[in-house]
Amino acid sequence: MTTATRTARHPSTLVTLWRSTVGKKAVMAVSGLVMLLYLVAHMLGNLKIFFGPDELNGYAHWLRTLGEPFLRYEWFLWIARAGLLAAVVLHGVSAYQLSRRDIAARPSKYVHKRRRASYATRTMRWGGVILGLFIVWHILDLTTLTVNPNAEHGKPYQNIVASFSNWYSCVIYVVAMLAVGLHVRHGFWSAAQTLGASNARREKALKLAANGLALVLTVGFLSVPVAVMTGVVS
Repeated sequence: MTTATRTARHPSTLVTLWRSTVGKKAVMAVSGLVMLLYLVAHMLGNLKIFFGPDELNGYAHWLRTLGEPFLRYEWFLWIARAGLLAAVVLHGVSAYQLSRRDIAARPSKYVHKRRRASYATRTMRWGGVILGLFIVWHILDLTTLTVNPNAEHGKPYQNIVASFSNWYSCVIYVVAMLAVGLHVRHGFWSAAQTLGASNARREKALKLAANGLALVLTVGFLSVPVAVMTGVVS
């Protein structure tokens, strides 16, 4: 028997893990934590807007030169973007496939009369859709500047002010950040359970951490458009 034949008959450990429900839940948990770390860093970076244009624009320039001379200009950003994109795709695919498995596993008597999904499940599903659409908008707004006609390349402070000077940009952002808060609140708790960090003694602390983290992220992100709309940042 050749090596190729044995490989074809016996999938690798990674493939077997990916095909299993437990494996997909683990992928969702790990990719979710990667995105959570990004959100925390992104929020802290956004808050630099309160220290003036030089602070935020200087920070944005530093990100583009991070790793030099070992890395070329903006390489670090593109590496980070590629890693984040991989996490988003893995998270989304895992969520979709787990959802399909859940539907397929329901008894036939519920085919025409399904039980109503729990609040948390519906929040995660629709929150994921909202965030997916928002990511596309956010890239077009503040990365490629396609839908931000008053934006200037290399001036993120001015671009953020220009974006949030439009009411519709604020509405889109507020809805998306509320979805982020709900998603983080349930996702953090689910990830802790999947990765085995939760038990009876830690349950209260983990729920408190999930609620606190969701609140901090939501308030931190929303403070920027509110500051622009009220004239605190201009």
